[in-house]
Amino acid sequence: MRNKMMSVVAIVLVLTAAAVTVTAHHSFSAEFDGTKRVTLEGTVFMMEFVNPHSWLHIDAKMPDGKIERWKVEGGSPNVMFRLGWNRDTLPVGTKVVVTGSPAKDGAKRLNGSVQFPDGKKMDMGGSRGEVK
Repeated sequence: MRNKMMSVVAIVLVLTAAAVTVTAHHSFSAEFDGTKRVTLEGTVFMMEFVNPHSWLHIDAKMPDGKIERWKVEGGSPNVMFRLGWNRDTLPVGTKVVVTGSPAKDGAKRLNGSVQFPDGKKMDMGGSRGEVK
């Protein structure tokens, strides 16, 4: 009886671990709508180099004049650094244009690229590359 109980507990733990792993990461198409494009002009609020995805937070001015905070998904910090990013690449207050695919759930999130005030574009290293 004890062996059966241990087997059941082991199976539950394995299934739980598998479920956590599956929900911990996503493919581009699970999260973002690749058939749509959004372009936003805004000001950098914050840049986070965190695993598993880096995040650029911008305050974007909408057509009605309202300011909305949007997040742009990037790759892991290692991917971002290999693409030329560092902690000084986008200081707070920098004006940028971001272009990318919006989140399917309607959240204010994009997966895309950044254009700097001088016209230079950089890929964010997300799950769907934008700049080549």
